[in-house]
Amino acid sequence: MKAFLAAALLFSTTAACAEESTLLDASQWRRYQSTDISAGWEAKGETLRVIAKGAGDLISKETYRNFDLTFEWKISEGGNSGVFFHVQETPDLKQVYFSGPEYQLLDNVGRDEPPLEQAGALFALYAPTEDTTKPVGEFNTSRLIVQGDTVEHWLNGKLVVSYDMGSQDFKAKVAASKFSNWPAFAAKREGHIALQDHGDPVTFRNIRITRLPD
Repeated sequence: MKAFLAAALLFSTTAACAEESTLLDASQWRRYQSTDISAGWEAKGETLRVIAKGAGDLISKETYRNFDLTFEWKISEGGNSGVFFHVQETPDLKQVYFSGPEYQLLDNVGRDEPPLEQAGALFALYAPTEDTTKPVGEFNTSRLIVQGDTVEHWLNGKLVVSYDMGSQDFKAKVAASKFSNWPAFAAKREGHIALQDHGDPVTFRNIRITRLPD
């Protein structure tokens, strides 16, 4: 109940002052450390789909600080992918996950992973409170709200993860994880959105983002 009330307060406070949502169609993305979308991605209108090995991760052309991101996704059987935020792009950061926290996408049924790596998790740090995924072949609806240090992960209408990136709890979890080896991880409060190519077919569509006030 407390989590629900906190979520409602966060949304009502920010939504009143938010800008209109923007559709992040195929023209709004490029490959990480590149200038265009690789042939491994099929980009048509509002749909982006991994169709070949080695497609590479995509990042938004613009950067975002505080935002409300919604997107639909469909994963293959046993598939794994993710959406990252506050991603930095510098020559020394070879992967998006060196800097960006990940909203995990997964076929929970077809892939036996621990709770910290299931769909909706902040990958390897915070597990979802419940499994609200739809069967493989159906689209899921996700929502990622970032307001300052406060972050919420929603999955098919349910708040499944919430955390404070400035808290001692968050810092302790990072320090005890593999991310402790990457100084850029979650270090910035503005950056790109990224769509992960994890080697499995995945489809994204209707990706919309609303900038929220500071």
